[in-house]
Amino acid sequence: MKKARIIYNPTSGRELFKKHLPEVLQKFEQAGYETSCHATTCEGDAIQAAKVAGERGFDLIVAAGGDGTINEVVNGIAELEERPQLAVIPVGTTNDFARAIGIPLNNVIQAVEVILNGEPQKIDIGRVNDHYFINIAGGGRLTELTYEVPSKLKTMVGQLAYYLKGMEMLPSIRPSEVEIEYDGKLFQGEIMLFLVSLTNSVGGFEKLAPDSKLNDGMFDLLILKKANLAEFIRVASLALRGEHINDEHIIYTKANRVKVTNNDKMQLNLDGEYGGLLPGEFVNLYQHIDVMMSSDKARQMEE
Repeated sequence: MKKARIIYNPTSGRELFKKHLPEVLQKFEQAGYETSCHATTCEGDAIQAAKVAGERGFDLIVAAGGDGTINEVVNGIAELEERPQLAVIPVGTTNDFARAIGIPLNNVIQAVEVILNGEPQKIDIGRVNDHYFINIAGGGRLTELTYEVPSKLKTMVGQLAYYLKGMEMLPSIRPSEVEIEYDGKLFQGEIMLFLVSLTNSVGGFEKLAPDSKLNDGMFDLLILKKANLAEFIRVASLALRGEHINDEHIIYTKANRVKVTNNDKMQLNLDGEYGGLLPGEFVNLYQHIDVMMSSDKARQMEE
């Protein structure tokens, strides 16, 4: 019998997952998994729990929570020689990674059914400064709002919390002087932000990196150059429709390796969580882990 370990954040998504836990365990058992679970208690707990589960030979680790919980689980298994498959039950605020792999949002039982009827696919992950990420890495003042929003506010109002914080931050955002090397090319200048993406969904914007592929060994690199407030708002509105990539303030390209050097203090955002300080070198780890995704998404990847 295969073994599954469910690692869940009990506070994510208005504590939605906890209410469905008995039914989730039953469905995995009926699908042929000997299943156990671990409720996280503090920051970093999911890293150790995932590492231990991998070392004990679990076949599948199910990360139930937001993008931060998924990030911790990935960091727990990334360096193991024998890595278990990963599945995701999204009950966070933005759930970017789940969007990218076709897992239903905020419906725990539907997500479980898609996982159990889905297909495993090998996908890329990223590494920077000894940390790993599965969806997005970035820098620039605006990227910091994802972990500056209080968790209680996220629980109360969900995605709206980010928009409220973003509007509060916009007038005070200043450009940063950086040097960005990417696959033999060089950008030097002032930027508002940069994003190193593995999927098309970033901060709920599902067209921000429209050319991204989960398993091609390449990042999508997006740089927003220095812009005033009106220009910034215009680019953001274009990004909602996926029409931003040809704008004069945007550099959008593919790269396997990206090195960022900064003069000003710049925080690193990894999958929506604080990841330390830059500088850093981002490396794409080709098809490094197996992820259970919807059959439709799996077929799209094989085309």
